[in-house]
Amino acid sequence: MAHSRVTQWATMTRTWWIYDANYQCPFKTAYRLLPYLQGLNKPVYHSDSDVGDHVVVFNTKHIAMRGDFWRTFKHFHHTKFAGGFSRASAWRVHEMDPTRILERAVYSCLAGVETRKMMMKRLHLYPEEDVPEKILENVTGQIRQVQIVPKKLTDYSQEEIDKFPKLFEYPEDYDVEGYKRENRQEPDQHTSMKWRLK
Repeated sequence: MAHSRVTQWATMTRTWWIYDANYQCPFKTAYRLLPYLQGLNKPVYHSDSDVGDHVVVFNTKHIAMRGDFWRTFKHFHHTKFAGGFSRASAWRVHEMDPTRILERAVYSCLAGVETRKMMMKRLHLYPEEDVPEKILENVTGQIRQVQIVPKKLTDYSQEEIDKFPKLFEYPEDYDVEGYKRENRQEPDQHTSMKWRLK
């Protein structure tokens, strides 16, 4: 009897999940966080009931967007007054508030859900790794990242770099610095008077 009571408590309680947004796409991340906010991971889920969990996201300042989205993706806002429409690029919004892009992505994914505002209150966003200890004490699970985090060249040791297979070896007499303008032997065809287009 005691075991079933604990199982029922674990099913109905709101658990806390943590997610690292470092080098993660905010739009793919929003769809990854959605089942935990809605409670789709629980057997007692119902569309009319609010059984979602808390989700803690850190490193939102270090998200990554594909292609040219930092410049081309726009955030729109309207104050509901005449002339109150405004739009801003993603990079500008990210500079003003590093948690705003991920917050808007999750909010737009919850479109049509009646309890959307209640679910957004259970989404805790932090720009860096400094999550309060009171919140970390409640965390019981971790959400897997959407994308693989790339390793920087500085993260590899010199021994690993030397062991990495090379496609070819430069000859001993090859001039590695020859591509620089001040080291070129012949004149540049694009800037010299002889080759300039008329």
